[in-house]
Amino acid sequence: MKFISAGGGYTRNIVLRERLERVEERIHHALGRAGRTRPEITLIAVTKKFPAEVIRQAYSLGLRFFGENYVQEFEGKHPAVSDLADAQFHLIGHLQSNKARTAAELFQVIQTVDSEKLARRLDQAGRPLEVMIEVKLSEEASKSGAAPETLAELMETIRGCPNLRLTGLMTMPPWSEDAEVTRPYFRRLAELARRHDLKKLSMGMSHDFEAAIEEGATHIRVGTALFGPRRKD
Repeated sequence: MKFISAGGGYTRNIVLRERLERVEERIHHALGRAGRTRPEITLIAVTKKFPAEVIRQAYSLGLRFFGENYVQEFEGKHPAVSDLADAQFHLIGHLQSNKARTAAELFQVIQTVDSEKLARRLDQAGRPLEVMIEVKLSEEASKSGAAPETLAELMETIRGCPNLRLTGLMTMPPWSEDAEVTRPYFRRLAELARRHDLKKLSMGMSHDFEAAIEEGATHIRVGTALFGPRRKD
């Protein structure tokens, strides 16, 4: 499914609606297995690499939470979606401290705080922000995040920042098509959240969000299951 041209919007909306219904069915079944209810889950529609038109189409179908990975990319889209009342935009990609001020102006939630330096830079932007700490539970060099043993100190720094409100943890496990391979990472993040008395857990994507829900996710980040494959750069 392509979301590039202006034509064919009605057909694209039908396809997106059908995909959203399938995602909701998957969420419902996972919640049933976990003994949880739908209000406990925030579905974040991941719109990186898709144009602003896609965000507007998803919004028209009732989606209100959107995830973007790149500050510069979303900066280009933002003027076309800034009028969407009650839409909330989450930064879910790695954030360099030199882009903290721009990110604070564009996003309501930064899920990828991973250092005291970044926390202070976001605070200095002077805008109220909800933040989560990204935790690195994988040995992969490509993965970002704070080490579990540094959480207490980082939390103390964030809570000392008047403009930041710390609400939870997020993680990005190693890629695997088998959700059972990623499940232990979700379980570990949930354990850390309980230990540090944090309520929100952002974990799980299109291929494994059921396991994440079963392990306690409150926020799931779903892109491909809603919008199809992203274009290759």
